[in-house]
Amino acid sequence: MSEIPHWLEKQYELQPEATAIEYGEQKSLSYSALREKSRELAKGLMKEGIKAGDHVALLSANRIEFPVCVHALSYIGAVVVCLNIRLTPEELAYQMNDAEISALIVDSDFEDKALRSIEKAKLKHIELINMRCLPKSDEPFVLKEQLCLEDVFTMMYTSGTTGKPKAVMHTYGNHWFSAIGSALNLGLSQSDKWLICLPMFHVGGFSLLMKNVIYGMPIRLLSHFNARVINNEILHHGVTMVSVVTVMLQRLIRDLQQENYPSSFRCFLLGGGPVPKPLLKKASEKGIPVFQTYGMTETSSQIATLSPVDAFNKLGSAGKALAPAMLKVMVDGRPANAYETGEIHVKGPMVSAGYYKKARNNSEYLATGDAGYLDEEGFLYVVDRVKDMIISGGENIYPAEVESVIMGLEGVEEVGVAAAVDEEWGEVPVAFVVLQAGAELSLEKLTTYCHQHLASYKIPKQLFIISELPRNASNKVVRRKLFEYAQGNDN
Repeated sequence: MSEIPHWLEKQYELQPEATAIEYGEQKSLSYSALREKSRELAKGLMKEGIKAGDHVALLSANRIEFPVCVHALSYIGAVVVCLNIRLTPEELAYQMNDAEISALIVDSDFEDKALRSIEKAKLKHIELINMRCLPKSDEPFVLKEQLCLEDVFTMMYTSGTTGKPKAVMHTYGNHWFSAIGSALNLGLSQSDKWLICLPMFHVGGFSLLMKNVIYGMPIRLLSHFNARVINNEILHHGVTMVSVVTVMLQRLIRDLQQENYPSSFRCFLLGGGPVPKPLLKKASEKGIPVFQTYGMTETSSQIATLSPVDAFNKLGSAGKALAPAMLKVMVDGRPANAYETGEIHVKGPMVSAGYYKKARNNSEYLATGDAGYLDEEGFLYVVDRVKDMIISGGENIYPAEVESVIMGLEGVEEVGVAAAVDEEWGEVPVAFVVLQAGAELSLEKLTTYCHQHLASYKIPKQLFIISELPRNASNKVVRRKLFEYAQGNDN
């Protein structure tokens, strides 16, 4: 059994008065204060009957109590089950039952949803704890001073787009090696401060809580994404790194207007799937460092990331596998040739050992369900989700490629592409476009533009102008909902 010192205890030993988390209006917690609050809560929860091995769910937005709860549960040895606040009570009820939770800690804003979820789940003996009045205790309970890397620490659910959601089990070791692999790729600086605007109940946001206590690096916690606020934090308050998805980066660059980021700003870490090349070119022209990254819940966040030295000469690439990780692209059971699109497979100590009640052999590569290719130098380019691929007359069409082209059209704010059933071709691509204020777009204009950049079978056969794209809590486009969002809109 591999053990390390509890990472919050280690930061308390090394730098007790250093800032750990900045939040709200000029509020902050030192590592000493974060430790004290987490330990008090841990003892309070133990007094309520929570013990090592229990599955305790968190239903919360980004607020300071979230990391306090996470660390408190690690002191107990309980498993943190992260729940998505945007799910319906029915969806939450399924996950609560599936995860076999014994307690639910809820953000007061979601107490009503929590109660309805518990009722639907028929959970009669569950402990419901409101974040407004978290229990405290100074009784001499024994808290964990070491962390076993093989122990399960968190459970996060997949989106369930191809069936029922599954609970991905992450060990302490998965989170540890994810953070270490990232540091070996991006480097560490004494001046680093990472801003969190992604939801912490998803792996992208949660991974920053881990970096905070593993690196001893301060983080700035925002309750939600706000381009004006984030740009102000970068320009005037020392933020050096921000994790974002495509739509966030678009809005940040638009809000920045003619200003430039300071030289102290190290990067936007850009994940969440393929990125439109016009956006990357715009960032490059403004000298904005954007490091594309590739990862998923099963890989504890990133497993491949573009390195700083390649940020501007490998636009569109997600880089190479992080130091402890391995990555390959497979086609029909064989390794793909350079530039040949296939399914991405990954392996490494940050990759989950499996799903709750559905354990996977950790010696095998994980088939990700994502399509991509490697260039002749081994750089990964993520094409799309395999399940989102459109097959039209026997030809494969990846929506992300079509979306990237359409984003180059003047007046286009956002775009999503999905498949429509077609009697002749089986499936054909359809475009759903959000326009900038005052802009106009016809199917004829779209078709003419696409003919300059795409093979004819990839050109959308229908156009829907809609007011917004359906997105999940991580701001990723949910393509399966595009037609639903287009109902009532004219072509």
